[in-house]
Parts: sequence; C-alpha cells; structure tokens
Amino acid sequence: MDQIPAKKSMSFYRKGIYLLALTFPLAVVPVSSEPLKEKINYNNFSLSTNHFQIAEGSKSEEEDSSEPLVLISEVVINGIENHPDKALLEDDAYKAMTIRPGSRVTKLDVKNNLQSIYASGWFETVSIDSVDTPLGVQLSVNVKPNPPLTRVEFNNKNIKLTNEIVQKVFKSDYGKTLNLNKLQLRMSQLRKWYLEEGYSLARISGPNRVTSQGVIRLNIVEGIVHSIDLKFVDEEGNSVRENGKPIRGKTKAWVIKRELKTKPGSVFNRKTLEEDIRRLYGTSLFGDLKVSLNPVAGSPGKVSILLGVTEQRTGSLTGGLGYSGAQGMFGSAGLKESNLFGRSWTTDLNFTYGEYGALIGFSISDPWIKGDKHRTSFRTNVFISRDLPQVFRSTSGAKFLGASDYYQASGSSGSSKVYDVDYEVSGIGGPFYTVSNAKLNADSTSWFEYEGDSILLQRSGGGFSFTRPLNGGDPFKKAPWNVMLGMNFQKVEPIDYAGEERPYGVVNNKYKDNSATNDDVVCIAFNCATENTLVSIRTGISRNKLNDSRNPTSGNFFSFRTEQFVSIGENSPTFNKARASYSYFIPNKWLKIHKGCRPKKGQKLNCSQAIGFQIKAATIVGELPPYEAFCLGGSKSVRGWTSCDLGVGRSYGEASAEYRFPIWKMISGNFFVDAGSAFDSQKDVPGKPGELLDKKGSGVSPGAGLGFNTPIGPLRFEAANKDFGEDWRYNIGFGWKF
Repeated sequence: MDQIPAKKSMSFYRKGIYLLALTFPLAVVPVSSEPLKEKINYNNFSLSTNHFQIAEGSKSEEEDSSEPLVLISEVVINGIENHPDKALLEDDAYKAMTIRPGSRVTKLDVKNNLQSIYASGWFETVSIDSVDTPLGVQLSVNVKPNPPLTRVEFNNKNIKLTNEIVQKVFKSDYGKTLNLNKLQLRMSQLRKWYLEEGYSLARISGPNRVTSQGVIRLNIVEGIVHSIDLKFVDEEGNSVRENGKPIRGKTKAWVIKRELKTKPGSVFNRKTLEEDIRRLYGTSLFGDLKVSLNPVAGSPGKVSILLGVTEQRTGSLTGGLGYSGAQGMFGSAGLKESNLFGRSWTTDLNFTYGEYGALIGFSISDPWIKGDKHRTSFRTNVFISRDLPQVFRSTSGAKFLGASDYYQASGSSGSSKVYDVDYEVSGIGGPFYTVSNAKLNADSTSWFEYEGDSILLQRSGGGFSFTRPLNGGDPFKKAPWNVMLGMNFQKVEPIDYAGEERPYGVVNNKYKDNSATNDDVVCIAFNCATENTLVSIRTGISRNKLNDSRNPTSGNFFSFRTEQFVSIGENSPTFNKARASYSYFIPNKWLKIHKGCRPKKGQKLNCSQAIGFQIKAATIVGELPPYEAFCLGGSKSVRGWTSCDLGVGRSYGEASAEYRFPIWKMISGNFFVDAGSAFDSQKDVPGKPGELLDKKGSGVSPGAGLGFNTPIGPLRFEAANKDFGEDWRYNIGFGWKF
C-alpha cells in the first residue's frame, strides 16, 4: 500500500486508517536524565518492548533486517496539552520523526525516532508507548518539556565573563521553553567571546542539570597561569653551554617579569601575553623571545609559561661628524651601555669636539624605578661644555667680540667713547685686548686659532629628573598624560677661545671708527659677572594622543614646562622660564601619488598623509641673563632663518602649518609655512643683543622638502624662504619639525 504524504497537523496522524499486517504491543521507557554532552552524543539510549530488548552492543540495522515490520496507524504526542508553546513543541516533535501513519517500521526505527525527538532539544524526557488498535499500532509519544529558562549560573563566580555579556547572549531566551540545542549555540557564543577577548584556554561545559525552576548551571574553566619560568638560551637555542653549565643571563629576572602583565594566578590571555612580548622587545635588551605553555600535572585548567630569553649586545661605541650652529663642524664619540648591572639602566658617555666648542657629558637613566607601580623613570647627568652662544651672533657677519675688562673714563657720560684703537684695556690683556685689534683678527677661522675675540660660554654642572605617567598606579595602562619634576645646577662662565674671562662684548663690525658707547657694550653674563651660578627647579606636564610619535598622521600633543631659577648668591639670578606648545594632525587623502593611496580592490589602504598644525609660546619673568633669552630661527623654529638669526627675545610665539604626503616607497614630501615673532621683546633682553645685531624679530617662511624614512625617523631635506622674498635657506635634519 502506498504511504500517504505526512502533514504537520496532529489531526492528520489521528485520522490515518490502514490495513494491519502485523500487530504487537510496543513500549519504550523514558530516557534517563543525563549530562547534556552525553544527551547530544546520543550514546546511552536503550529501547525495551514487551517481547525483546535492544541496547548498546546489539545487532546492527543490517543484521536486524529480518525483523518483522509493524504497521503504524496513528502517532500521538502527549504531555504538552496545556503548554503555552504547544504548537511549536508539537510541530518540532513531528518534524524530528520519520515515522508516519501508514509507515511500516521495526523496533530499531522506533529507537531512532525516539533519539531524534530528544535531539530536538525541547524535552527533558521522551518515551514511546504502543497501543494495539483494529487498524494497526498507535504510537503514543510521551514527552516532558524542559522548563522555561529563568536564569543562567556558573560554577565559579570569579570569572571574566560579565553579567552584561551573559544577559546580551541569553536575553531572547529568558521566559521561553529551554531548548538544549539553542543552549549549545549560546554556549558557543560565550566561547567566541572568550576567544575574541584573548582567553584562548577557556572551556565551557554543562549543564549538569536543569532545575524545575528553569535555572541552568554551566561549568567554566578559564585557564589559570600557575607559574612563569625563565630560561636563558643562546642564539642557537641552547640552554646549556658546552661545558655542561646552564646559560646564565645578565638581565635580572625582576626586570623581565615587571614587563609582564601576565602574572601567576591570573587568567591566561593570549592578547595580554603578546603585548608583554612586545614590551620586552621594546626594551631593546633581547634578540629573541620564545613562549611555550605546559599543563600542570594534577591541576586541570592550569598552565605554566616558559619564556625562552635570548639576550642581545647592549653596549655600543659610536662616532661621527656633524654640524650645528653652536659647535660648527664637529666630531663626536660615545660609549653607551643600555643594561648596566642587568637592571636596564642606560649609561651614556659622550665627547664632542667642534669648530666652536666641545662637550663632555655623562648620564645614567633608569626607565622604571624598581618596585614603583607608577612606572616612574629617573635620569641624572653631569657635563662640561664650551659653545658659541647664538644669542651673540648673526649670519650677516656681525658678532659680539669680547674684551677682558670694561672701562669708562671718569666724568664721561653714557654716550662717551669707551674703547679706541689706542686704549689698552686693563686687566688680563692679550692679542685681542682692544676692539680694533679684535676686528683685525676676526677673519682668523682656523680650528686651532682664535676667531677674533669670539665669546664662548663654558658651562659645567648637572641635574636630575623624575618622569611619571599618570596611570593611576597601573604600570601597563597607556596613559597620555605625563608629569616631570627635576633640578639643574650650572656654573656659567663667559670666556674666549683661550679660556680667558670675557664678561663684556661689542659688535665687531658696527663701528668703523673703532669706538663704541656705553649703550653698545653688552654684559655677557648676569650682573656683568665673570661667573654665574644657575639653580633651577623644573616641572612639566604633557599629553600625547598622537597615533605615531615619529610620523604622526592623526591626534594631538600638548606640552607645558616651567623652570624656576632661584638665587644662591650675588651673581645667581632669580627668574622663571615658561613654555607651551600644541600640535594637531588631521589625516587626509588629497594627493594620491603613492600607489598605497590608490589601493586596488581587496588591497589595504596605505596612505600616511596629513596636515599638521603647531603653535608655541614662551616667556621669561625676572632677572634674565642674556644667554638664556629665547632664539627664533632654525630647522626647529622658523625655517627660513638660521639658528637664532630671526630674533632674540624675552618672549616669543610661533605657528606652523605643514602638509605631509607619501611619494614613492620610503620617500615622502611636505609643504609648510612657519611664522614667528619676539613680540617686540628684543629690547627687554639685557644688553639688547638682538637689536644690536639687527635681528628682525619676526618673519614668515614658506617652504617645501623631501623626507626619507629611516629606522630612527625621517631624514629631511628642506628649502625655506624668508618673507616670500628671494632669500632661501636649506636645511638637513632628522625628524619632523613637530
């Protein structure tokens, strides 16, 4: 007899009438309540009838092919008569079955249908009873639905999974009949959250039971870090030397472990560990780092992290040639160690000898004071230097030349002549004891001879500073705000190339008659002394929100610093220097010269271009030594003028706008406009050196340049114009202006 196609409505199954080929009573016991995993795998089901038993290990379907077939006359679902989700449960139960009225089935078919109904996930228990009828066997499917879901609990309350995440995942299921298949889907969503958050060892299982009130309890094992062990290895990966002794690292274990946010007892997080490794590489102490995870015997859910560390050379000897406005052409040599005593301390001994001066400096810095949760750093230094103060020079050829003493004839007025060709300055004397003689010798430019009677500043002293990010005591928090506190101590002496005292100066080419008035004589140091002592307290605060410190394309940077100088004697001035700056970058894609700015379909945009703005301002209040005045002009100032050639002021302000764009591979270009002004404060600098050297005091400088990306920042070549005129200046330097 042909089988009539099945329909979804229960009434159809009740109305099916067929001839009975063979009848026998068939009954199935309810499925026992088992853990969810076992229920989903369907491994522990048994089926009993009035005449025989089928269980695991029984004959296969092929072996039972001789079993007699039973004609099913009707299929009835019992147990959901008054259930609010009756239609849904009944429909899904029928969909799970292959047996239809008119089907001829074996006991194995009934068992498989029993499992399929349970596998629908809606029911706590399922059983099938058979009833003989004149038309065949009626199958009575007895079900007990799962209760409505009311709450999800976990075996451990101290877990990373937040209540907000749980509510978000299960919000559409609360108050509805629990479906175990849907529960598995929700558990998969929780696992996905753990993976996305980096908790790659987390495991979720259960529930062991579902209460009659609809509360389910899930088991979560997140993966706990039991220990972190270090092993020093060489470049070939060996942890033992040829003599059989283990390789001992130079770096202290606490220096390595303090960079790890991953701690014993914490939940393992892959992303956190990756950040830890990046921080360790960022110290520049290690050439290679290898991580392995090992299970802890007897402690399920716990892992031990083994970190293989290969140290790299941290000492270096450097040297080179260069040029600066203060030193002229110079050569330098340095000795640097970045892991002193294995404590990650950096020591730097540097020697520079130039056309105009020299420098010997030694510094020690600690990037993170041991045991400080705020990640405070410390730096101290000592130095002695000689340099040509740009405040007293001009590229037009004018400069201040010094004399050993300043003499004014008795009864003379402020406008009387002080120097002339015949007057021999009292005091130390020497070949440049008069202004006229200084002029005659001004063209001597040998590195080993005096350049006229040029004025140098010899500085000796040192200082220290502490810098702390405002991280709230979390050393791994990326804090944009930083504060600084420090002190400086200096002894400043105005001298000439021979090391003789030069407390006074007069412009070398301003007076053709070899004379000058009192108003034209400049005190090189404060109080016209041969030696000044400067003691200052420095404080500062900065906020860095740039996306890249070396080559920013978005974000902003703010900095404010103040330095209070206090007097400790007659020739020790009291004054304050305050500076502020702000930079802001806006990304754009105006020019698409670089192919990364024109990505093809499926390619990633690689177009680092932006327009940036910077404003700077500073002022000095108090007893100002002339050499501490602010300079305008130079590659880090208004670029159309050389260092300090635009102005020398007690106050100043600058503004810059710059457009940077990629051109080809490692080459980029820029257009810029700089503007600066001393705000008419050149006259407020003691001696008025800026005015006596005819420095303009304000100006505008447009220009353009090329940058070549290097590991230490862009090497830039720029051409800048003075006030939109015909006078151009060319700059070479490392790093962008801002």
